[in-house]
Amino acid sequence: MKKSVIEMLEERGVTVEDMAHLVIDLQKDYLPLTMEIAVANIHKVLSKREVQNAILTGIQLDKLAESNLIEEPILSMIKRDDSLYGIDEILALSITNVYGSIGFTNFGYLDKLKPGIIGKLNAHENGQINTFLDDLISGIVAATCSRIAHAAEDDE
Repeated sequence: MKKSVIEMLEERGVTVEDMAHLVIDLQKDYLPLTMEIAVANIHKVLSKREVQNAILTGIQLDKLAESNLIEEPILSMIKRDDSLYGIDEILALSITNVYGSIGFTNFGYLDKLKPGIIGKLNAHENGQINTFLDDLISGIVAATCSRIAHAAEDDE
């Protein structure tokens, strides 16, 4: 299933390496990370069934919205990424929740600033709806940072 999730992310324009760059950037003041360590930890996060389910659900909702296969008024809310809709963030927070509360802080930071691939997704270029996907990527990156932080603390 993890392979299918990674393929779906790639089809939507997101690679594991895109996420790894954000993990490295978020952790640079705390832990020096290599791309290899960041990628390995993202793969661990993507191995969790709860994470896979959230990604599959969110991507499916984005695709359904692109095809106008969701009824109004939700369709319009998803298409314009309505700030008061909030379900996209709730779904993504289920990913950060897998690795504890530290992920919430990183998620909020990513959701607010939208660095790297997250900002690109949030721009909804080429008619692609990424209302759920940008937040899911924030959730994956935040969860990966939490996983790394917990592992580093365990090593001390």
